[in-house]
Amino acid sequence: MQTIIAKPISASNGSTPAESGRTTPLPMPGAPENGNGNRALVDALVNSRMYRDYERAFGNLTGLPIALQPVETWQLPHHGKRNENNLCALMSQKSRACAACLQVQEHLCLEAANEPHTITCPVGLSDSAVPVRMSDRLIGFLQIGQVFRKKPTNAQFEKVVKLTEKWGIETDRATLKQAFFSGKVVTQKEHDSAIKLLSIFAQHLAMMSNQVFIQRENAEPPVIAKARAYIHEHQTEELSLGQVAKAVNTSSFYFCKMFKKVCGINFTDYVVRVRIEKSKNLLLNPNLRISEIAFEVGFQSLTHFNRVFKKILGQSPTDYRAQLLTH
Repeated sequence: MQTIIAKPISASNGSTPAESGRTTPLPMPGAPENGNGNRALVDALVNSRMYRDYERAFGNLTGLPIALQPVETWQLPHHGKRNENNLCALMSQKSRACAACLQVQEHLCLEAANEPHTITCPVGLSDSAVPVRMSDRLIGFLQIGQVFRKKPTNAQFEKVVKLTEKWGIETDRATLKQAFFSGKVVTQKEHDSAIKLLSIFAQHLAMMSNQVFIQRENAEPPVIAKARAYIHEHQTEELSLGQVAKAVNTSSFYFCKMFKKVCGINFTDYVVRVRIEKSKNLLLNPNLRISEIAFEVGFQSLTHFNRVFKKILGQSPTDYRAQLLTH
């Protein structure tokens, strides 16, 4: 994990991005083409009970703000949320300060596309991001931050005073000082532990995103709903596109085109994801060998199963099982 120091920038006057609620796409590496679908997926995760419970527990334990942001967004992740830093809340009132904060977020997410990263903003606060992936697709970032990693000093405060004057923040010195020195300070060990917790949770979100992706209905045509049901019923057998098309009384050409349009992935990839989902449940049983599970869910080769499992979930079936059984 690397630490990057971001330099302040200036911006034009006007309403802040936090106030306007608008988002601007960021050119992130590995970003999916369908931004709307990606945001919908992250929204589904954020609104899930698992995420809400984790967000609450993490905040209670650490006192840190946490957010799950889609790739295609440009907004302040912790603005108006629980545990928001007092100084950050004060600075969000002006567009120039927001511009500096948004530049920090842009740098952070660019650097965190492949692994966790931490960046330090112009006022000395640190923000961290952990990538959340569904297979090889980057869907968003788990973010924490607005913390000091060392006890703030008077010299730092004087720099903040000059920055706030430059950015046009209208507040008295006493209020600014109170907001600055009330910021949470975390040790290196505490910070590393928080990042580790986020990394583990990011893996769970990746697994959950795969389920959401498979299970979403989107008012699909009856022929696709029937095809899904057929696939789930016969997933352990050798399935061909032509076989399923025939089962739902349509041509292979039409079915192939319609399935990709409605489901967002092609027929083969969908069948693979269904089988991987079933294998995850079977891996909970320590008495089943991985080779048995591979053939049980419809894979004809253990090597193929291992390769596909790792591509979708980011870890081997053996590592996935070990992780489950040690929790």
